[in-house]
Amino acid sequence: MLDRHPDLKTFLKMTAALLVVAVASAYILAEVYRYTKEPIKAANNRRELDAIAEVVNDFDNDPFAEKMTIYTPDKKSKLQLYPARKDGIVNSFAIKTYTNSGFGGRIDLIVGFYIDGAIKGYKVISHQETPGLGSKITEPKFQSQFNGFDVSKHKFKVRQDGGDIDAVTAATISSRAVIDAIQRAVDAYKNFNTGK
Repeated sequence: MLDRHPDLKTFLKMTAALLVVAVASAYILAEVYRYTKEPIKAANNRRELDAIAEVVNDFDNDPFAEKMTIYTPDKKSKLQLYPARKDGIVNSFAIKTYTNSGFGGRIDLIVGFYIDGAIKGYKVISHQETPGLGSKITEPKFQSQFNGFDVSKHKFKVRQDGGDIDAVTAATISSRAVIDAIQRAVDAYKNFNTGK
């Protein structure tokens, strides 16, 4: 009767071969990460700077060089604030914010504010919302409602919740998520202004 189990020598050879493949794969992945880390970071920074330029007034400074970290009142969220200056004077600012309550999960955006704190606009920089439905939060028809919106003077909710914002048709969750992200930025800015 033949022995159905491989002998110890064969087993050790197979284990050694698997170990070599695993180590080589880990090394290759580490090297790829090392070479692509900086270009990916530079591309992300460029995308964010382009988004900032879309949602603030004309500027001649480097908002990235002047960025500062601000926190929501509960200290649970850390956001980035980018001042936009023209001839040395701050004329608007942008805040990188997020929400985890999108239909597809996390949504990251850059929100621009006029110097008085009213919303100038926003730009979605990443999302996983449903194409053709929730993804419409990136379209001008929905975004234009926010230009000049002062959250202290209006009801900053979708109309279905008694507010002044028209939700994207069939994408109320995505619409609420954008409001949640912008509200997080508003709260963090207020907290920053009070010096807390």
